[in-house]
Amino acid sequence: MADGATAAAAFVRDSTQRPSGQGVEGRMQGSPNGSTGAPVTDIDGARFRSVLGRFATGVVAITAIDTESGRPTGLAANSFTSVSLDPPLVAFCVAHTSTTWPLLRGADRLCINILSEPQMEVCKQLAIKGGDKFANIDWTESPNGSPVIEGALAWIECEVESEYVAGDHVIVVARVHHLDKHHDGDPLLFYKGGYGRFDG
Repeated sequence: MADGATAAAAFVRDSTQRPSGQGVEGRMQGSPNGSTGAPVTDIDGARFRSVLGRFATGVVAITAIDTESGRPTGLAANSFTSVSLDPPLVAFCVAHTSTTWPLLRGADRLCINILSEPQMEVCKQLAIKGGDKFANIDWTESPNGSPVIEGALAWIECEVESEYVAGDHVIVVARVHHLDKHHDGDPLLFYKGGYGRFDG
């Protein structure tokens, strides 16, 4: 359903990206009460997405300059998290089927843009497979030249440090080199298959 990244409730699949809590259709150990030794239980993918979709997340755009074309590219994801303060590390997940991730992976540095509530269309545009993902998207350069999307709440420039295969995704751990707040505003949120905002 998406050209992007995911974890429990995220963007996945190369087709029409939206953060959808793409599931892992597999077998999981344990029981509802957390006891051990329970028989292995089949987990239905649709149920997995439905349940995990109740975890609200922010939305980020992971961007870079394609080394072959010299043009900006990116994908949208809600599987983003901080990992470590020392050293400064962040992580996100990407579907094996993503055609954009190999382009991003080839860049020296990536920029993670924390999207704001008015940037739903930016998110949807970056989620679509193929085409000029940056058409009509304004951006400036991070210190190392990665795209910082205009209107994002903050940006984090990082370098891929390690990757771990996890089911139908890869977990990417990246070292932070530069970061800053960019704009004030409300975050773009994803919850139960839809976009929204925080009212508090």
